[in-house]
Amino acid sequence: MIDNFLCFALGGLGYQAFHQRTLSASSVASAKISCFAAAFVILILTIPPVLIGAAAASTDWNQTTYGSPSPYERGQASQSLPIALQHLTPPFISIIGIGCVAAAVMSSADSALLSSSSVFTNNIYKNVLRPQASDRETQWAVRASVVVVGVAGTSLTMLNKGIVVFWFLTNEICYTLTFPQLVCVLFFNISNGYGAIMGVPVTLMLKLLRGDPLLGLEPVLHFPGCTLEDGVYVQYAPVKTISMLSTIVAILLFSYLASVLFNKGVLPEKWDVFKVKAQHSPVPLSPVGGAIEEEENEAMKGNNSQ
Repeated sequence: MIDNFLCFALGGLGYQAFHQRTLSASSVASAKISCFAAAFVILILTIPPVLIGAAAASTDWNQTTYGSPSPYERGQASQSLPIALQHLTPPFISIIGIGCVAAAVMSSADSALLSSSSVFTNNIYKNVLRPQASDRETQWAVRASVVVVGVAGTSLTMLNKGIVVFWFLTNEICYTLTFPQLVCVLFFNISNGYGAIMGVPVTLMLKLLRGDPLLGLEPVLHFPGCTLEDGVYVQYAPVKTISMLSTIVAILLFSYLASVLFNKGVLPEKWDVFKVKAQHSPVPLSPVGGAIEEEENEAMKGNNSQ
């Protein structure tokens, strides 16, 4: 329970859409206010889904046009909202409700497409693959990435397990992979690009070793409390938090190792892609404050004596 709570509470901090909203605020104060206000408003927004789910769970579906068995027994529990709107409300309410849901989904899909394409184009294509790319080429790269991401996202909806599985998986990836990167960048000066890259395989390795029932992955590494229930191993240890902390340790460890190897000259400077040696090179000290005033006074005294 604690593991899932931390995953949902801290995993959202790694979403690009969250920082897109905060960075677009008019001031730092407005960004802080919007974040704190959202923390309370989101609690209020959870009330309607809870009420709709409770109504769907307590309804005698045999007396509706849906019939029996219930959506849960048919394996359609994830579709409780559209089923409840269609069979438990008047037609005009159902149309308005489905339209609102569709509008919200399209808004989120549009934001995801634009953010994914812009992140790929600016951070990978323009900075790594084609640094000399022109503005027109960059625009075509954005368009191509939008098409690729759109086709990939649409193909995921055809899977039998549903898109809800990928929503949980995305949140877990943000918690175990993106959130450690964010923490290291903000609070640890030693972190660099080499540690960030090595954090990715560490996270994926732990994901494969601890298994995932939603993806059908059997656990190889059994943490304390792992039990066999109905032929499926269930990890009761906080495996997501363990993966998150392990990723932070891996990022800091490899960042420090890369910094030592390049600054000590063990590895040649031409291999330093992320310019770690330049970042941590000593800066010559310069007089500030009172020292500058003393030098100016001495210079004035020297001129007066001449």
